Amino acid sequence: MISRRGFLGTAALVSATAVSGRVQAAAIPEAPIMDKVTMQPPLHPTSGPDYRPVVTLNGWSLPWRMNGDWKEYHLVAEPVVREFAEGMKAFLWGYNGQSPGPTIEAVEGDKVRIFVTNKLPEPTTVHWHGMIVPSGMDGVGGLSQPHIKPGKTFVYEFEMKKSGTFMYHPHSDEMVQMAMGMMGMFVVHPRDPAFRSVDRDFVFIMSSYDVDPGTYIPKVTEMTNFNMWAWNSRVFPGIDPMPVRLGDRVRVRIGNLTMTNHPIHLHGHSFSVTCTDGGWVPESAQWPETTTDVPVGAVRAFEVIADNPGDWAFHCHKSHHTMNAMGHDLRTLIGVPKQAIAKAVKKLAPDSMVMGSTGMAMGEMEMPLPDNTLPMMTGSGQFGAIEMGGMFTVVKIREGLARDDYRDPGPYKFPAGTVAYEIDAPVSEPARQKTPATAPSPAEKRGKSMKGMKM
Repeated sequence: MISRRGFLGTAALVSATAVSGRVQAAAIPEAPIMDKVTMQPPLHPTSGPDYRPVVTLNGWSLPWRMNGDWKEYHLVAEPVVREFAEGMKAFLWGYNGQSPGPTIEAVEGDKVRIFVTNKLPEPTTVHWHGMIVPSGMDGVGGLSQPHIKPGKTFVYEFEMKKSGTFMYHPHSDEMVQMAMGMMGMFVVHPRDPAFRSVDRDFVFIMSSYDVDPGTYIPKVTEMTNFNMWAWNSRVFPGIDPMPVRLGDRVRVRIGNLTMTNHPIHLHGHSFSVTCTDGGWVPESAQWPETTTDVPVGAVRAFEVIADNPGDWAFHCHKSHHTMNAMGHDLRTLIGVPKQAIAKAVKKLAPDSMVMGSTGMAMGEMEMPLPDNTLPMMTGSGQFGAIEMGGMFTVVKIREGLARDDYRDPGPYKFPAGTVAYEIDAPVSEPARQKTPATAPSPAEKRGKSMKGMKM
């Protein structure tokens, strides 16, 4: 096993004198670092056009400085340790202390200068996914720029041509670096703050990993059998809830850099997809949905009016994506008498437990797990076990939240008479209709109408 100290020490530290390009070393801005795994407050602009800043699930926005007409940012590509949820950590690669990296926010028309320092053990680049930039700033190693070698810093300079929601990730040893968690979101706000304005604006990126129980490093060559489906490299119950004020117009921006599509579903509301990484969707082209499919390498942003108070599930609708550390070689034992196989199994493995003959619900079970492993289904609510994992969180709509209050408001207080309830009913088999009622055929309908006519 590789230690955390050994993992983080695999790359050489960069010095200011390692800067490449036209900008002198003395001009390098500081590189902020984040060690918290909870959603940080929105980063409001202190100069330039006003806008409603985004908040990143279990993340933060990268601060910048003004240097003349340029907004300057500093990304550091480096090994990081990311907690998927309490009880499990992974050794990943990311930016500025976390994976995914911080969200970058700018405004349409801004000129941005982004310093990228490489503290990885191999070369890297940064591609600005979906953004219109000069070819030499596109970040494809070997094609449009030299690779950024370990210990070196490169500078990207371009103008924000259009507003919208975009991503950033390497185009250098992409299979390894993206599988290790190198990615982030890039939000460009409209120049006009009244254009498509919302009250709350959430953003996150989807990633997937295959981490064997008891280990810490993802299998970078895996293509299909992932066992950790994550939003911002967090899994339920480690994913932040989304507190929303009743009546707010809410935007949710979702990026997908996993190996499959994700049908993202919100309970209790309908919404409209309003933006992709290709641009804003005209109002005349929008339609109501409760689920939107987010393809691989794409962004979907939707808007919803939070007019239904409560705690509402928000998740990927592929059922295996709301599970943690799922084994793919489990036998289906539903309907198999447990006692019939328990004796035989215990002869081979005395400490084993026969599971799955009545389903896989395990929210109330306490079982020993390997080190650094999460239960497949976990989490609890005010009524008991939630039995979820992976890509799942809760949108919490409440009256009276302050404008920038993103604290967890706690469980919803249900009004009297609004919760499903149990009744006293016979335990025996309920009475059933032997032949299900069927609708009359067209011929039967015509026959009945003819009988009713007066001749």
